[in-house]
Amino acid sequence: MAWEGRENMGKRDWLDEGIAVLAAEGSQALTIERLSGRLGLTKGSFYHHFAGMAGYQGALLDHFEKVCTDRYIEELEALPSEPTVMLDRLLDMVLASQEQGLETAMRAWAQQDAHAAAMMTRVDQARIAYLESLWLRHGRDATESRHVGQLLYAILVGAGHMLPPLSEEDLRAAYRLVLDRL
Repeated sequence: MAWEGRENMGKRDWLDEGIAVLAAEGSQALTIERLSGRLGLTKGSFYHHFAGMAGYQGALLDHFEKVCTDRYIEELEALPSEPTVMLDRLLDMVLASQEQGLETAMRAWAQQDAHAAAMMTRVDQARIAYLESLWLRHGRDATESRHVGQLLYAILVGAGHMLPPLSEEDLRAAYRLVLDRL
């Protein structure tokens, strides 16, 4: 990144860089020194936007929730379609924008930190509830819709934890198999 424009970097830049560090190196790598070094900014710039590392981590958790959950739901709801088309589009969006390792890093952080665990619980519940709502729109009953939402989400989470992680092609095939059977 060229020096011009660095003075215009804001809070979002710090948060986006935190997402990149988290995905690549895990929560233990989230330090002011690492972030400021990667951005080419001073620690003073960090403190201009955040009240210390605890404030930054809280903002980062909120940012993850907005960017990696709320944004997808908002985009899908802006262009409603048939529920199965929306499920396909959701999978496309998730696969196209997912930082390699980010979900795994977030879940590892949630195992060690109560704030991260609370956020990840909210995220999981919101994602499952949205999948459930799509299945309800498909004309299914509430119990089946809840289980389908849980199943579809469990496939995605599980696929990311396999070693090696399930390929995009195999993940799509697994979803197609489940949806076709339902």
